[in-house]
Amino acid sequence: MLSYTLTVYEKNGEKIADETLKAADDKAAKRLGEERLKELEAEEKTHRLTSPKGQLLLFHR
Repeated sequence: MLSYTLTVYEKNGEKIADETLKAADDKAAKRLGEERLKELEAEEKTHRLTSPKGQLLLFHR
């Protein structure tokens, strides 16, 4: 399992989530990240999901 980082911010820059997600690959991590954003009701907030290699898998500004 690989570790991915999901970070979510308010418009004022306050960090409201900084979580590590475990997934087998980038595709699974992206699906988990989207599910977690829905749980947090943060789909429209600034967020990013990064891979262990530093790639952006999800990003919204």
